[in-house]
Amino acid sequence: MYAIIETGGKQVRVAEGDVIDVELLSQEGNAIQFDQVLFINDGTSIQIGTPHLAGCAVQGELLGEAKGPKVINFKYKRRKNSHRKVGHRQRYSRVKITKIVGSAK
Repeated sequence: MYAIIETGGKQVRVAEGDVIDVELLSQEGNAIQFDQVLFINDGTSIQIGTPHLAGCAVQGELLGEAKGPKVINFKYKRRKNSHRKVGHRQRYSRVKITKIVGSAK
C-alpha cells in the first residue's frame, strides 16, 4: 500500500516504514500527520482525490532535522578581479511514515 502526499509544495510517494526528507517543519513533538493525500493504492484498487481525499491521512514520526547536499553559487567577472562564492545547505525534516489512514474503495 502506498500513497502520494503533498507537503512543502512538493508531491511525495510514501509507504509504511519509509523515511523521507520534507521541507523543514515547525511542529514540536514526535507525531505528525499529513492531511493532503492525493492518491492511495492498496494493491487491488486505487483512489484519486480531486484534488485531495477526504478522510484520509498519513501519519508519521518526526525523527529530527537533516541537511541536504551543499550547493555552490559562484559568480565571476573576467578581467575585473571580481568573484563571489556562496555555499548553501538546505535544512530538511526527516520523517518516518508509520501509518496510512483511509483505504482505497
